[in-house]
Amino acid sequence: MRVSGLGMMLILAAGMAQAEPISGKAAKAQLFSPKGAEVEMLAQDFLSETDVAALKMVGEGQPYYGAIAVSPDEGLMVEATVAAANYHDTDAASTAALAGCEAKRKGARGCEIVALIRPKGWEPRSFTLSAEATAAFKDGYKKAGTLVLSAPTGKWGLCTEAGKPCEGTAFKHCAEKGGGQACAIAVQD
Repeated sequence: MRVSGLGMMLILAAGMAQAEPISGKAAKAQLFSPKGAEVEMLAQDFLSETDVAALKMVGEGQPYYGAIAVSPDEGLMVEATVAAANYHDTDAASTAALAGCEAKRKGARGCEIVALIRPKGWEPRSFTLSAEATAAFKDGYKKAGTLVLSAPTGKWGLCTEAGKPCEGTAFKHCAEKGGGQACAIAVQD
C-alpha cells in the first residue's frame, strides 16, 4: 500500500497523539548516542557503486534519523535528490524526502528512498528521538519535565521543570520551531 505524504503525516501525528507519555527514565534507556550515524542502502537498480559510496559518505555526516530520495530517471547529481535528516524516525524522514524529491522531479519514474540514516549501532526500539532532541534531552532532562514532539516534522520542545506550566512551555517551544498542531507530549514526569 502506498500512502501519500500528507496521509503519512496524518497517520504519524495520530499515532503520536494517541501514545501515552513515558517517563524520563524510560526514555533515556531507549535513546542512542546523539553522535554518529550509519547509512543503510536500500535495494535499487539505478545507482552506480560510486553513487552509493558518495551517498554513504554524505549520509554518515547527517544527523539521524534521515532518508535520501532520488529520482531514478535523473540520477544522483540533480536538484530532485533530497536528504531529510534530524527526524524522530526514518518513516517521517522518508515521507519528507519523498515529498521534496517529487516536488522537484522531472523524470517519468517516481522518486525512491535509496538510503536510511540511523544512529550508530541502531536496533529497533520503542522510543526514538532525532539526534538534536536526543542531545538536548540527555543534557537537560534530569528528574522532571515535559518533552513534546512533532512526529511528522521532527520538531520538539523541552521544559525541565515539574507541573502544568512546564507542559505549556514545551508546547510553545515545539510550535515555535515549526511543529505546529502535530506537537504531542512524549515524555513527562
